[in-house]
Amino acid sequence: MVDLDPYFDAIVAGDSAAFARWVAGAELALRLSLVRFATQVDVEVVVQEALLRTWQVAPRLERDGKGNTLLRFATRAARNLALDEVRRRRDGSFTPGEEAAIVPPLEPDPLLRRAVADCRDRLPAQPAKVLDARLAAEGAEPDAALANELGMKLNTFLKNFGRARQLLLDCLGRKGI
Repeated sequence: MVDLDPYFDAIVAGDSAAFARWVAGAELALRLSLVRFATQVDVEVVVQEALLRTWQVAPRLERDGKGNTLLRFATRAARNLALDEVRRRRDGSFTPGEEAAIVPPLEPDPLLRRAVADCRDRLPAQPAKVLDARLAAEGAEPDAALANELGMKLNTFLKNFGRARQLLLDCLGRKGI
């Protein structure tokens, strides 16, 4: 994971464009941190609320030298929001440490992984290159930079990504997923 603290000072100063760039780099990691809650809460709502709280609290945060200060705060806020929602839905309470029993970690599904890999392998060359570049960047680079690295115009890059996504969806749909 790329350290997103270079955006920290600008965000603390209220620069919304810097926050947008930070979100582009942090959103995937934030969503992945909530995967264990996906069956119990609306992850999109939790992510949006955590991002809003991060923006609001940023001026009061201080770097601690560990890197990704805002991302660690946002992840903690998102986890706490998700746990609160789980508690609310279950009409009960639990002590710290018990959440693992309530929200067990998801085990990877080998059949699903195989199906996704098979569909990915069937992609034409250009959409596959674009998809691979986006996945490898993990949201830390803007699409324009990725397009430039691949020698494509941004519009071509985006069309290839849309095509890759649609081809993957169609392939998985044919497999009943």
